[in-house]
Amino acid sequence: MASFKPTRIQVYPKLGEKVTQDTLYWKNYKAPVQIKEFGAITSIDFSPLAPHTYAVTASTRVHIYGPFSQEPVKTFTRFKDTAYSGRFRSDGQLLVAGCEDSAVRLFDVSGRVAIRMFKGHTKAVHVADFTSHGYQILTGSDDYTCKLWDIPNSAELTSYKEHTDYIRCGITSKLNRDLFFTGSYDHTLKLFDARVDKSVMNMDHGQPVESLLLYPSEGLLVSAGGRYVKVWDLLKGGQPLVSLKNHHKTVTSLCLGSNGQRLLSASLDRHVKVYSTTNYKVVHNFDYAASILSLGLAPDDESIVVGMTNGILSIKHKRTPEDSKGAVQQKRQPAYRIFVKGKNYVPKQEDYLVSKPVRQYLAKYDKLLRKFNVSKALDEAMEVSTIPMAVIKELDRRGTLKNALAGRDEKELCQLLSFVIMNLVDTRFTATLTTMAEMLLDIYQSTVGMSSLVDRQLLRLQELLDKETEYQQELMEVLGMLDVLFASAHPRKEVTLPGDGANGHVFLMYTYIYV
Repeated sequence: MASFKPTRIQVYPKLGEKVTQDTLYWKNYKAPVQIKEFGAITSIDFSPLAPHTYAVTASTRVHIYGPFSQEPVKTFTRFKDTAYSGRFRSDGQLLVAGCEDSAVRLFDVSGRVAIRMFKGHTKAVHVADFTSHGYQILTGSDDYTCKLWDIPNSAELTSYKEHTDYIRCGITSKLNRDLFFTGSYDHTLKLFDARVDKSVMNMDHGQPVESLLLYPSEGLLVSAGGRYVKVWDLLKGGQPLVSLKNHHKTVTSLCLGSNGQRLLSASLDRHVKVYSTTNYKVVHNFDYAASILSLGLAPDDESIVVGMTNGILSIKHKRTPEDSKGAVQQKRQPAYRIFVKGKNYVPKQEDYLVSKPVRQYLAKYDKLLRKFNVSKALDEAMEVSTIPMAVIKELDRRGTLKNALAGRDEKELCQLLSFVIMNLVDTRFTATLTTMAEMLLDIYQSTVGMSSLVDRQLLRLQELLDKETEYQQELMEVLGMLDVLFASAHPRKEVTLPGDGANGHVFLMYTYIYV
């Protein structure tokens, strides 16, 4: 008895994503290193000086990690409540952080105890940053105020209360020590000049603002809030330049990479998107396991650090040429005894070769086909997206497809019709599904009008066939036009055939090109 041959599942080529230079560049990172923090990670900031350590603010701590360390090299724990916005000064020697208890603390990176404490806010301080000359601190609070502090005297220099909701982000100018920006949950962005007692520029983001970013030239400002990332032209008085809506949930963090050539945005939808700063199109996308609250990028894109709501810190380091060479694993060489064993053995003529029978494992639909349960085999194949067409072709080859389609109830018939409608116009399956559709109509034509669900599916099938027929007619017309154009565009060629007399017969011949 011949053995049963399993159904051959044809593998169709898939259209892969377009491989660009950005794809190759941003995929050139090692597997992420994950570190569990004590709470949600709200801020990540890289030191501007080598070796580019970075401060991670989570729960009541600010940890400082080395470039390749998996343990903190320094920890600041002198917070009574949740800490926010740990930032380095431009020389990397000082670090400032806000707190839920409304105080702002200044730390020496080489020490552990706060060397200054600034009190003046009445609610949580979510924004803390140094001005460009490093002797003043900008703070923003949930009490709707933003303040400038003098570090040597621990004194408040100026205070602004123009926002009408929480201030959750802010950034200082690196070119002018008197300029700084704030973003608030009142949907507005404000530019302040410390020499003036009120804001000098206002912009409306339209959503609660979560993050701000200045380009190195400081001619453009980027704001994130809601699902939107917006770019503002400061040289034109804060006019909106572009609005991006590529995330599905709130955008929480922004940063620049590739020396200002790429903009990165992180969101609660678990994605980090990379934009080109020339046309603001998405050139790459990173996926993470949880919602993202903070994002940091090391100088020269050496590492990407992401902080998530579940307290996981994910660190991706860029591969070096040495890592790429090491990734090619050396093939393991067999032991010496393998070479020696049977080296000089020569098989004899009377030797008998014992072959081990190979056990055949069948899929469930193949087992049902083997038992000639064609209806159940088709039902089983419909549950797996990659194999229904293979089973349908096998049933058609056996001549049992009509038997498999017969005896269906309303629900099963609607499922079969939906499958036909979904794949009929795919040229790979059209021939087989046309046969299947004709069989369904032949079997169930007497039931038309008895079920509203089946009638609706039949109407959809009719509309699909009408549209496809129109498309084919239009394509035939276009093909005819192209034939005429190709024929008229090609030069005529004279051919002289031998005949009676001195001159033969002259024919004009055309060469047709078909594509």
